[in-house]
Amino acid sequence: MTLPRSPELMRPADTGLLVIDVQNRLLAVQPERKRIVWNIRRLLDGAKILGVRSACTEQVPEKLGPTEASLTERLTAPAESKVTFSCGSCGEIFGTWRDLGIHRVLVTGIETHVCVQQTVLDLLAAGFQVLVAVDAVGSRNAIDHDIALRRLESSGALLTTTEAALFEWCEVAGTAEFKAISALAKERIGVVPHRK
Repeated sequence: MTLPRSPELMRPADTGLLVIDVQNRLLAVQPERKRIVWNIRRLLDGAKILGVRSACTEQVPEKLGPTEASLTERLTAPAESKVTFSCGSCGEIFGTWRDLGIHRVLVTGIETHVCVQQTVLDLLAAGFQVLVAVDAVGSRNAIDHDIALRRLESSGALLTTTEAALFEWCEVAGTAEFKAISALAKERIGVVPHRK
């Protein structure tokens, strides 16, 4: 007997990957910037392999610069510009996702205690299930990052990691997609493969 798949598990068809404000000027002051970019890049690559929809936002890009180049080249649509800290003002993203049957969002980006936190709380209030990839978000100060994650979890967000999300989307071994996801999982931080 095979058990039914848990409704708590992400599926490519019901999950959107949201990349929040991973911009050059914001990245420059992030102590964990290499880890954050590396994990978001792997999630974007995995999303492409498995057909997960993705979207990206930029906070006042004319002042804070564009999204980091290695991520921009992997985006399927231009980043949405915003002035509010929450991505809730980018309603077109979430309206489109809802129309496609996407009811959960995997959140990544910076900063954990500002734009990420406010976005997650707004998404929860709007009825989305929200997951936060804890190794793909960050803040300048560790205390802000840690307290924000605690607040988000106590508010109903689910915490996960990049690798856990990749294999959750993948679901089964023995496929070409699994082989590609396994390659992403085996990568070492700081070693960015060339895009094919």
